[in-house]
Amino acid sequence: MMNVIHSNSSNQPSRLSATIEDYLAFVYILERDGEPVVGARLAELLGVTPPTVTNTLKRMARDGLILMDEKGTRLTEQGRLAARGVMRRHMLTEWMMANMLPWSLLHSEAHNLEHAISTVAEAALMEELNHPQTCPHGNPLPGNEAMVEGWTPLTQIEAGERVVIRRVHELGEENTELLTYLEEHGVMPGNQAQVVEVLPFNQTITLQIGEQAVTLGYAAARYVFVEQFPKADEPA
Repeated sequence: MMNVIHSNSSNQPSRLSATIEDYLAFVYILERDGEPVVGARLAELLGVTPPTVTNTLKRMARDGLILMDEKGTRLTEQGRLAARGVMRRHMLTEWMMANMLPWSLLHSEAHNLEHAISTVAEAALMEELNHPQTCPHGNPLPGNEAMVEGWTPLTQIEAGERVVIRRVHELGEENTELLTYLEEHGVMPGNQAQVVEVLPFNQTITLQIGEQAVTLGYAAARYVFVEQFPKADEPA
């Protein structure tokens, strides 16, 4: 049988366990971004051992959520639908708390609540929040991926260019200390910045945001996506 939590309400469908939903979310993100879904990577992201990942993936394959063959590990249609629901509930929960908590805490706190959001509450939140296309960190709700395609990782921007911060990737959201640093220095969606300095030899990028300068290592900057201003000789 599928690993589910059964509801007593006739209006609420059976739900996957919180653990399986966490796996689905990470597989969805990796697959969406064109990255291979490998056990070692999932173990790192989930903070568990590789054998635990292997056993869980086998259960997910048994339950029809993923396929595992010579082509790799990937979501089935059933798994993709479930994963999209997990991602959507997480992002809506972030928005629900956006006026109550610091931006840097939204992801971790939403993770504590997302598994309890029913499909009825999800639909109500979507309506109340006016169908947001991104989460507060700028990541696309499922179905809105096209709107972020033109945003560029900060590591690909040259010194002297002006940009608008648009997104902190989901995998960057996993690091609360990073989010706190970004929030404290204004590296948040909607804020304008100028790339002051790029130093490949020590892998740092320095931004000017308002009156303050902030330096990010490449390991952090790769998670920050920006939209570039047109250059002076280019049409707006």
